[in-house]
Amino acid sequence: MNAALSWPSERWPEVIIPVAVFIAALIATLWLRRVSYKALTRWAEKTKWQGDDILLQATRGASVLWCIMVSAALGLAVSSVQSRWKWKDLSGDGLWTLLVLSLALTAFNLADQLIPQYGEKFQFSQRTVRLTGTIVKAFIIVIGILLVLEIWGVPTSPILLVVALVVLIAALAFRETLPNLLAGFQLSTTEQVKVGDYIKLETGEEGYVRTIDWRMTQIEGLDQSTIFIPNRKLIQTTVINYGRPIKKAKEAFRFYDRLHLKELTGLKAKNLRELADILKNAPDSIVYYHTHNFLEEHHYLTPEPANDFALWVNDVLGDVVLGERLASIDAFEFPNLRALSERLVNVMEERLSSGGEFRQATEGREFYFVKSVSVILPTPYIAHDLREFLESLRKLSLGSLYYHIFESRLRLQKATNDFSVWLEQSLDEPELADEIAKFDPYTFTLEGTKSQLIQLIEKRLK
Repeated sequence: MNAALSWPSERWPEVIIPVAVFIAALIATLWLRRVSYKALTRWAEKTKWQGDDILLQATRGASVLWCIMVSAALGLAVSSVQSRWKWKDLSGDGLWTLLVLSLALTAFNLADQLIPQYGEKFQFSQRTVRLTGTIVKAFIIVIGILLVLEIWGVPTSPILLVVALVVLIAALAFRETLPNLLAGFQLSTTEQVKVGDYIKLETGEEGYVRTIDWRMTQIEGLDQSTIFIPNRKLIQTTVINYGRPIKKAKEAFRFYDRLHLKELTGLKAKNLRELADILKNAPDSIVYYHTHNFLEEHHYLTPEPANDFALWVNDVLGDVVLGERLASIDAFEFPNLRALSERLVNVMEERLSSGGEFRQATEGREFYFVKSVSVILPTPYIAHDLREFLESLRKLSLGSLYYHIFESRLRLQKATNDFSVWLEQSLDEPELADEIAKFDPYTFTLEGTKSQLIQLIEKRLK
């Protein structure tokens, strides 16, 4: 008893020096911690990254324990006290164990907060977030256990072998998924492609990005189709990113296509008088066919071809002057087919009133009246803004273009077309609508008309 009481008084330098080092180191580390956290807090307030706030909050409490452990380790290092129980070695191993456990707990808490936050930001599914969180937490636990066992001298080779086997099996099972997962993480962190962007791949797929999950990127095409693209493909291919949607239309534009059929009416004319008389009462379907069928069937020819009446008068009746007058009538100047028909009849009546002899068509070369029958079909393309309209226009068939440009003017009975009406009334683009309305499609081929329209819209988008 007396020996135990006399030991501190006899060997007090061996005790007081380590204690003094511990206290001095603790004061210094706590001061350094305070200064560091003040500087880090000011830095975090200037950044847009929310993760720095979580990092500071998660390490604030643990950092006090780290200060104590560092100070205790320094005190042990200068201590000269020896004992048969090797308490210095045991204390050192204990401090290392506490350090590993505290670091593992901090990393565990960070994963628990950061993974759900970024999962919500990048719109990952709940299943993906939970799976990722479980994998990361399990990894932290395994690493922590291995480090603690290594500190205390416990063999870790069997455990490492088991872990390696599990990793190998997982790698084989997810050999197709892992590259997509890494690519998805790259897409999310770099934000080169974001939800809501309109993208176009060099392989032809295009549309609005709807979701980016851990395996696939889902885009919605202009025809309302859903396209799933592996993230790895999205990283490896060339992608044009047009950015987020522009001004939305009040009403979407639906593109239609037209099938053209012709039907004999049984009406025929063998001279100019009969031609004028029948044309006076002819329905619009007959007038339309004989003034537009050549244009539609031979859309690659330019300038505007003559109408059937002009060709028949010139070739069969031999009246070159009248044929040229009928051919010079510009269909673009008339708001509807009835006005066009009246103009044709007036020119014929003027010629008939001038007197003179008129030829008769020989048998078999009479003018046979044909009417046009149209079948209108919806296409899969719908435009909600000008960019969608442009991309749909690029894919549009010439039949659909003909319907919206040529037939629409006669159907609406206005000096305009479907595109101009939509641009002005639904998209509030009066200048672009007016440019397209003034555009004379009769002076171009359908391909040329399409190119001109694309150029006008591209210029507006720029």
